[in-house]
Amino acid sequence: MKRVFRSVAVATAMLLAASGCAFPAAAPTIQDAGVSQKADEALAKLKTEPGSPGPNGEAAAPASAVELTPQEIEQIKALKAKAGISLHFGGNDWSNAQVAGLRSEFDRLGIEVVAVTDAGFSPDKQTSDIETMLAQKPNIIVSIPTDTTATAPAYKKAAAAGVKIVFMDLAAKGMAPGQDYVGIVSADNYRLGQVTANLMAKAIGGKGKIGMIYHGIDFPVNNERRAGAEDTFKNYPDIQIVEKKGIVGPDFAGDAQNVASAMLSKYADLKGIWAIWDVPAEGVMAAARAGGQPGLAVTAQDLGKIVALGLARNQLVVGVGAQVPFDQGVTEARMAAGALIGKKEPTFVSLGALAVTHENVMEAWTRVYHEPPPAFLKDAYRP
Repeated sequence: MKRVFRSVAVATAMLLAASGCAFPAAAPTIQDAGVSQKADEALAKLKTEPGSPGPNGEAAAPASAVELTPQEIEQIKALKAKAGISLHFGGNDWSNAQVAGLRSEFDRLGIEVVAVTDAGFSPDKQTSDIETMLAQKPNIIVSIPTDTTATAPAYKKAAAAGVKIVFMDLAAKGMAPGQDYVGIVSADNYRLGQVTANLMAKAIGGKGKIGMIYHGIDFPVNNERRAGAEDTFKNYPDIQIVEKKGIVGPDFAGDAQNVASAMLSKYADLKGIWAIWDVPAEGVMAAARAGGQPGLAVTAQDLGKIVALGLARNQLVVGVGAQVPFDQGVTEARMAAGALIGKKEPTFVSLGALAVTHENVMEAWTRVYHEPPPAFLKDAYRP
């Protein structure tokens, strides 16, 4: 099969440009009262249950555990501290929201952001990014490792220099929480998988064949999403996962489009495809459109622009398990700042998972990004 290579930026521009165009109507969602009730009850329970434990088995603390008092904020401001942000990859909606949350809170706390780097999913590039960042003598580094083993020496070097490290979602290997790094602030990735599996089950009436497109490298947070979804699909015995396929990028949308096209060709009666995050889901959507299958049910993690557009139009995307990356960035900044003044911080904070559907996509957008839904999304919404 010919490989489709298309950058995420180009794909996003093309789909957003088409936001005013007519698309074929999606096939109606398959309703089953019993399955819908079962899924709704499961989703409601997930809102109230304790969060999934951290990587070392620690109980998940809420974001409120790292709030700062006015007196603590004044202490932090007096330090005139500096911070660096090292991303695994940047430019997507999740990364942009994380950085926005971090910048917002660091600014409130009088902490200067001296660098924001994008490793492009390259451990070597991230190692170089961190080493370059250390030359600017930051007091704080907030980061998500591209590879928890390969990048560990760079983080250990930063820790040895006295830098307060807060990890997004997962920590580097061989580093002790509360000693080598302050803590981890994470979405509840296992729960994100649970949310999307329940939303898929509800959309297809609890029965039929589905495919799964996952991240084809050992990346712990994405492994957790997949595990949460697969474990939840077991609660729906009439759903059959007929194929699972990993993609490794860097063209995640294009690779997912190729995989989804192959699945749709192989299984004419495929009801849905679960995607590991929103960018691969864009490829699934493109495959369904190209294959003339507007009734395919697509679920994904992360509320990016294109999947939000699908939800607003009530086309293809039937549900998303959303992180709250802006809030995650704010929480990371607070945790790191508290550590600067000797505050004992929890070593694992979880921010849960938000179930997003057509009905609540506008409200969810504001919750996720801390800004009103953009005009293209409001214009696309179909009651």
